[in-house]
Amino acid sequence: KVVALVPMRHHSVRVPGKNYRLLAGKPLYQHIIASLLACPEIHEIVVDTDSEVVIDGIRRQFPRVRVLLRPEHLRADTIPMNEILMYDTEQAPAGLYLQTHSTNPLLRPETISRAIQTLQANFPAYDSLFSVTRLQTRLWDELGRAVNHNPAVLLRTQDLPPIYEENSCIYLFTRETLISKRNRLGERPMMFEIDAREATDIDVELDFVIAETLMAHQK
Repeated sequence: KVVALVPMRHHSVRVPGKNYRLLAGKPLYQHIIASLLACPEIHEIVVDTDSEVVIDGIRRQFPRVRVLLRPEHLRADTIPMNEILMYDTEQAPAGLYLQTHSTNPLLRPETISRAIQTLQANFPAYDSLFSVTRLQTRLWDELGRAVNHNPAVLLRTQDLPPIYEENSCIYLFTRETLISKRNRLGERPMMFEIDAREATDIDVELDFVIAETLMAHQK
C-alpha cells in the first residue's frame, strides 16, 4: 500500500495564505491533489493541516482524500517536518509513503508514478528516494571559494560536473526508515532527477508569476 502525505499549514511566513491562494484559477493545494489522484500507484492521499479553509475545500472538492487535523503541539513554525511525518505515518499505516507539498503545482502524475515504480523496482538495494534538480553552473561558497569548478579552467557550463539540488518535490520512504533515522532518507537513498520547470516551488511572490507563466505556456 502506498500512501501520499501532503502536509500544509494555514499560516505561511513569506506569502500569506499561500497554500489556498489562487493559481491559474484554482487554490494552490488543488493542483498537487489532482496530480496525486491521477496516480494509480497511490492507494490513499492524506492531507495533514490546521487550515479550516483547506479542510472545507478538500471535503467539498476531493471526498476521496483523507484529512488529518494537525494537533496543536505540531503547529508551530519551528516543528521539524520529520516530527509531523512521525505523527502522520502512525495515523495512516502503509508499506511505502510518498511525501510532497502543496507548493509543487507543476509536478506531473507521470513523474510521481515513475518515481514510485523506480524505487519499487530497486528496493531494497535503495531504501528511500528523493527528487533532485540537476545544476550545471559555477557555484561558490560564502568565502568566495569555487565549489564545483576550477576558476583557472574556464569550462563551458554544460561541461561542468553536475551538482544535484534536493528540490523537495518527492520523498519516498518507509515508516521503519523514519523511525530508525528520524529522517525521510534512509541508509541508501536514491536520487531521482526531475526537470527544473516541473520542480518549480512556490516560496515567494515571484514564484506565483513564474508558475502561472509556465502553466500558460504548457497549455
